[in-house]
Amino acid sequence: MSEYRLLPLLFGLTLVSGLIDAVSFLKLGHVFVANMTGNVVLLGFAIGGAKDISIAGSLVAIAAFMCGALVGGRLSRRVGESGAHLLSVTTVVKIVLMLAAALSASLFAIAGPSGYAITAILAISMGLQNAAVRSLKVPDMTTTVVTTTITGIAADSTLAGGTNTRVRRRVASVLIMFAGALIGALLVFRFGVATALTAAALTLAILSAWAWRLRAAPQP
Repeated sequence: MSEYRLLPLLFGLTLVSGLIDAVSFLKLGHVFVANMTGNVVLLGFAIGGAKDISIAGSLVAIAAFMCGALVGGRLSRRVGESGAHLLSVTTVVKIVLMLAAALSASLFAIAGPSGYAITAILAISMGLQNAAVRSLKVPDMTTTVVTTTITGIAADSTLAGGTNTRVRRRVASVLIMFAGALIGALLVFRFGVATALTAAALTLAILSAWAWRLRAAPQP
């Protein structure tokens, strides 16, 4: 399947990543569930003496993310022939995990053991997503981090002697990640964690329906 048909789905997953990381960082003890580079750095800060960062939270997120990536890797090898098929299955699983996290946030405290459980659920979801998207090999579309994307905007620009043929995709990816984080922060502070996670699940439902439609559509 052409990578261009998958771009809207990948942009949607990028939005969800920004939203979910906003939830986890702002309300689950300053931990990321999508950005593992951030967790490794935060873990170093915490061990070095930073008071507001949870060592346990960072370790839970990293371990759970790896579990999700393991499942995502196996899933990619089973249904990876079609990018739309893989994303349709992945988003369905993510919806279940997101709703489970939203239900947990509405029924239990978001600190202590229940907070770690919510962190683990979200990190599993993002590890699954990252592994699935990685197998598609769509350039500049990791959906969970934009460091390489921002590097490409500058390093491949005409100022650096390049052509930057994918500049629109790269800029859109950065802006969509920003928008997801902004929306997540607004939802968390105004309506709470459960509402933000439910919004993420609804977004994933739209992406899932789109992926299933692409999967069933004839190839051009």
